[in-house]
Amino acid sequence: MSTSIGTSRSAELYERALRVLPGGVSRNAVLRDPHPLYASHGEGCRIIDIEGVSRIDFANNMASLVHGHADPDMVRVVGEQIAKGTAFNVGTEVEIEYAEYLRLRCPGFEKLRFVNSGTEALMVAIKVSRAVTGRPMIAKAEGAYHGGYDYVEVSQTPAPSSWGDADTPERVPLVHGTPDSAINEVVVLPFNNAERSIALLDQNKDKLACVVLDLMPHRVGLNPADPEYVRAIRDWTSSNGVLLVLDEVITFRSAFGGLQEDYGITPDLTALGKMIGGGFPIGAVGGRDDVMDVLNPRSPRYLYPHSGTFSANPVSTGAGLVTMQKFDREGVNRLNALADRARTGIARAIEETGVKASVTGAGSMFRVHMKAAAPRTYREAYPTPEESARLKALLDHMFESGFILINSCSGALSTPMSETEIDGVVEALKRGFAKLVAAN
Repeated sequence: MSTSIGTSRSAELYERALRVLPGGVSRNAVLRDPHPLYASHGEGCRIIDIEGVSRIDFANNMASLVHGHADPDMVRVVGEQIAKGTAFNVGTEVEIEYAEYLRLRCPGFEKLRFVNSGTEALMVAIKVSRAVTGRPMIAKAEGAYHGGYDYVEVSQTPAPSSWGDADTPERVPLVHGTPDSAINEVVVLPFNNAERSIALLDQNKDKLACVVLDLMPHRVGLNPADPEYVRAIRDWTSSNGVLLVLDEVITFRSAFGGLQEDYGITPDLTALGKMIGGGFPIGAVGGRDDVMDVLNPRSPRYLYPHSGTFSANPVSTGAGLVTMQKFDREGVNRLNALADRARTGIARAIEETGVKASVTGAGSMFRVHMKAAAPRTYREAYPTPEESARLKALLDHMFESGFILINSCSGALSTPMSETEIDGVVEALKRGFAKLVAAN
């Protein structure tokens, strides 16, 4: 590769990376032009890159760092554990303590099983559902992201050329070569359309093991689901012997007991990940005792042999426990109030500048769309080429202004933040909006 990408330390690292990593990265989300940012270290709500530049971090590793970087309590617990050992082929007390604590936060977690990522948590939840029901199919919303499993990848990123009729969305694979046998075991639901979703579920009720639902799916627009839609799905699953699996990998940060607490529903299974690891890889599945019993080797209902070399390792569970204990109800409410301030300020900035944009989100997250009306479905959220160009210009402006956002122009707050950081990101977005208006 030529040296046109620059001569900085980051540019040099990227040239090395291109020789050993596809695209020079191990996760596409870190790509940016002309090269990725490389971190030196993090402090609270800031990332300091290897060039010495400090930026306020509203990405927080894709919403997984609720206390920001190098939280001192997490560092202390992890350091103590590392000195004792990082993983064992026997149990540890912290695994039990953490499961007990999570059950206190969400009574629907009658039993839990720890795994290593949100993707793995969704995989386990789906396989548990199949074992319980003896049925193969799943249903999921169009555009919803549920990790890297063949079945939940279906219609994760459909385009207008492939997504078909809105009432009966096509099954669109994410990865070339995905077997038809996987694609055909998925029912794709139009998000927030209860009538059409129920009709599609009715057509497949004898084959369905579960409905996988995110109450505020990021890629569908980061807008909370209509309560009537959620209630209709919950009632249908209960009436038809189909399990409801909630994906709270991201949304568990939205309320003390997860976003399901705000909706007043109890799913059969919940998949967790991201922030519950305190910055370390983790996932968990929590649910009804009788459902989770298929994982129990000592039960006559044992139907699903499951294990994992690093599942419930004491570093991740210890870091997760201290992280969640610190993120108590008062902490959740404080962070949500700061996010309310951000969303209100962004909406005001949109109005004052006259930019064609909108803001969505709930709990401790927000997302900016280059659309005048806040989207309620994946198709409404899907950006046109012109909207994508404007969004990239806005993200570049924010980066140059010292703010790191998730590449959808979303923000996930962390507890080290205060009104100063919130007002700062709002003001920077307002300047970005003004630039977009002036450019037109």
